[in-house]
Amino acid sequence: MSIIATVRNETATVENHPSSPKNTQNLQQSSNVNDNTSQNNNQQSQKMNGLSLSELCCLFCCPPCPARIAAKLAFLPPEPTYSIISWIEDGNQKLSLKFSERADWQYTQRELERFEVHYAQSSLYAKATPNPKYTILFSHGNAVDLGQMSSFYLGLGSRINCNIFSYDYSGFGASSGKPSEKNLYADINAAWLTLRAKYGISPDKIILYGQSIGTVPTVDLASRNDVGAVILHSPLMSGMRVAFPNTRRTWFFDAFPNIDKVPKINAPVLVIHGTEDDVIDFSHGLAIYERCPRTVEPLWVEGAGHNDIELYCQYLDRLKKFISVDLLSTATNTASTTTTTTTTLAS
Repeated sequence: MSIIATVRNETATVENHPSSPKNTQNLQQSSNVNDNTSQNNNQQSQKMNGLSLSELCCLFCCPPCPARIAAKLAFLPPEPTYSIISWIEDGNQKLSLKFSERADWQYTQRELERFEVHYAQSSLYAKATPNPKYTILFSHGNAVDLGQMSSFYLGLGSRINCNIFSYDYSGFGASSGKPSEKNLYADINAAWLTLRAKYGISPDKIILYGQSIGTVPTVDLASRNDVGAVILHSPLMSGMRVAFPNTRRTWFFDAFPNIDKVPKINAPVLVIHGTEDDVIDFSHGLAIYERCPRTVEPLWVEGAGHNDIELYCQYLDRLKKFISVDLLSTATNTASTTTTTTTTLAS
């Protein structure tokens, strides 16, 4: 399993070597459900759903600016939960991760030694594990960084037998720059180009996974490229529709217009959403599901909110089925269609 931290202007690459699942942390230790992250996400909920009149006036200036909307509503980068340590060994520069207490991960020294860190200019490095089913390009939520997500990636990748390839958005973790909608797209494009060009991973072996705000770069990339599959975890229709639930159209100043891009996704799409989500309403997941041309059976987690879906047993079960059954069936049907078409043309 590979964990890659994309850094704007400079890229920190974190590689994780595979080991048996018994050595991984439980998925319950995902940064999306720990106390620190829950507090950050509660702030997000208050921002999105409790705007005062004065805040609305400040938010929607004349003319309205999508970048301003995005910055005020969407990005809550935490104080960095990791740092990169450098030293010289045998004449070569060595790098390692140092997690702070804010990472909220009780890791062992053995687990820490499973990560390797590299720097690269405007690029990423990844080391694929032997015989993974797929490589997952994971775009995380808006209030965490890679330090908080590492334990979750470790457990998830081991359980579904996939590499995890992830990155920090501009302004998150060790990444320089400022978070913005434009930079979201640039960040995921850098990760995608590295997987394709530098590491030779074919598009049909890449699954794009976006969670919450991470569905924005995920949908954008999937709408412009052929990929193996897409997973949209607690997706939003658009920024305006989150802030103003009665919005029925995409205005020219709207940010994150997922709802207008998902019809262009040609890959199988799994939509996951909690029915009691109080940050991005369940209706967003339903609307995204209805607009995707190639959706598989969705996962609607009864009673789940925005930050606890991973705690429900059906979460892992559905991911395993999606990877082992749904995608296999899709590949078989595609191959059958190709064979039939070829035979017809030959006749």
